[in-house]
Amino acid sequence: MKLLSTLLISILLFLGQSSCAQQFDLSKLDTFFDTLNINNKAMMSVAISKNSKLIYQRSIGYASIADNVKASAATQYRIGSISKTFTSSMIFQLIDEGKLSLNTTLDKFFPSVANASGITVGNLLSHRSGIHSFTNDAEYLQYMTMPKTQDEMTAIIAASKPDFEPGTKTEYSNSNYVLLGYIIEKITRKTYPENLKQRITLKLNLTATHYGGKTDIAKQQSHSYKMIQKWELQPETDMSIPGGAGAIVSTPAELTQFITALLQGRLISAKSLEEMKTMQEGMGMGLFKVPYNSESGYGHNGSIDGFVSSAYYFPGGEYAVAICSNGIAYPLNDILIALLSTCSGNPVLIPSFKSVTLKPEELDKYAGVYSSKDIPLKITVTKTDHTLTAQATGQGAFPLTPTEKNKFVFDSAGIIMEFNPGEGTFRLKQGGGNFLFKKE
Repeated sequence: MKLLSTLLISILLFLGQSSCAQQFDLSKLDTFFDTLNINNKAMMSVAISKNSKLIYQRSIGYASIADNVKASAATQYRIGSISKTFTSSMIFQLIDEGKLSLNTTLDKFFPSVANASGITVGNLLSHRSGIHSFTNDAEYLQYMTMPKTQDEMTAIIAASKPDFEPGTKTEYSNSNYVLLGYIIEKITRKTYPENLKQRITLKLNLTATHYGGKTDIAKQQSHSYKMIQKWELQPETDMSIPGGAGAIVSTPAELTQFITALLQGRLISAKSLEEMKTMQEGMGMGLFKVPYNSESGYGHNGSIDGFVSSAYYFPGGEYAVAICSNGIAYPLNDILIALLSTCSGNPVLIPSFKSVTLKPEELDKYAGVYSSKDIPLKITVTKTDHTLTAQATGQGAFPLTPTEKNKFVFDSAGIIMEFNPGEGTFRLKQGGGNFLFKKE
């Protein structure tokens, strides 16, 4: 349910040409996805639309490997935190109806949450509440696959100490949007799925977008995977837990329809849309802003289990792009850039996945614990049989693939590690950053 964030990954897109062209070189985009598919770097579906009219769709990989079900345009994916944009839209609909305001305080609904009388709906929407995100706790991994009631989730959220005083800073928290989903239910006296259907999917004729449950391959839903040495099936979060923060299932085509309708003002009032789009410390109210040439796009990313997703709309060219992946071993940002390069008429860069084979004894010189003066992370590099893995402080281990002498990559996060064994150092390159680490 978080933004994709292995080490230092950033979603900002910096492209350098004019606005979207009318002609597309779709063959290059097909080659791009063929290359990812052949090299087993992703399983996903993508879509590009202009004013809700689909221009491009492509699916690669499998919805279920064990069942030998290939992905298609109809495959449904968990979209994680893009659900927050749906939740925010419904909150603003209630505001437009006079049933709520940005200044309504949380104690009207959940007085047991610390600082509830000082936390507004606006604070929840903009991640400025100070409420601790339950997904950051180690205990979350112990119960994430088990169903929880609203009372149980509220108790979990209320049990945490605040991270900061309401309104004093911005910090992403899934707890905010779980509570917002519950507020929608309390005000309307209808379930979140009922509200989603009535307020958004029926209005936009979105037949594949719904509140998720246990994955059902027969209903064209997909399992999710993580690339270790091969695609490994990931545990399923019980969708009673993420709720309004991350429980929606959809397709890229329908996400482009939704994000286009929202940004064109067809779901909420112009005033509410401006509130959603207003950024404070990098976050809006259910939207993020990304630069694209001289204009900006709006949307959200998502991550849950092994799923990652993106949906963005660019008002200047009236284009929307969306990605839904159930297995990824290549930077999501680079896939977005490929889609937007196609829109702008820029060249699509085809990745090269060359690698070299190293003997087990050659890997010994890289193993160790490294620290940096540049960033507060330690990275442990471990040799296991014929491979190297790296693990940063507080994060999961990831495999390192050698591409040339002393150079290793982790494609899914865009990480490059260039070692200097003689000096006991390596340089970590990611997202434009370049950081020196030294062996302890």
